[in-house]
Amino acid sequence: MTKVELCNLTDLENARHGLLPPDKVRRTTLDAMVDTGAVMMAIPEDVALALDLPLLEIRTVTLADGTKRQMPKVGGMRIEILGRQMTCDAFVTPVGTMPLIGQIPLEGLDLIVDPGTREVRVRLESGPDYNLLRTAA
Repeated sequence: MTKVELCNLTDLENARHGLLPPDKVRRTTLDAMVDTGAVMMAIPEDVALALDLPLLEIRTVTLADGTKRQMPKVGGMRIEILGRQMTCDAFVTPVGTMPLIGQIPLEGLDLIVDPGTREVRVRLESGPDYNLLRTAA
């Protein structure tokens, strides 16, 4: 389990441009289960509605038990875990279900699950070396 802050990305951009007071940005902090066997992020419907996240699509997904289900996918969300931030999409699950963090958010935030302690931690304390991503001129 780990704490995750979710914010409406449009609200954050509007606040950055002075179009919305910073205290009006829709955000919430949740305890979420980190599941290294999952790929995506999943949030309960009431959270998606409270943040007013836009519906991107309805997609057929395969659940952990092998069953397939049609699930809405929302976007326009910024997530933060352990001081690391990224924009992220999420599947929407029924109200009352546990929020879930899968491999895509973990990789995007450069986080790992320590197998000894079962805690989420930053892979590189100094952060990834983004200079490696630049090509030589």
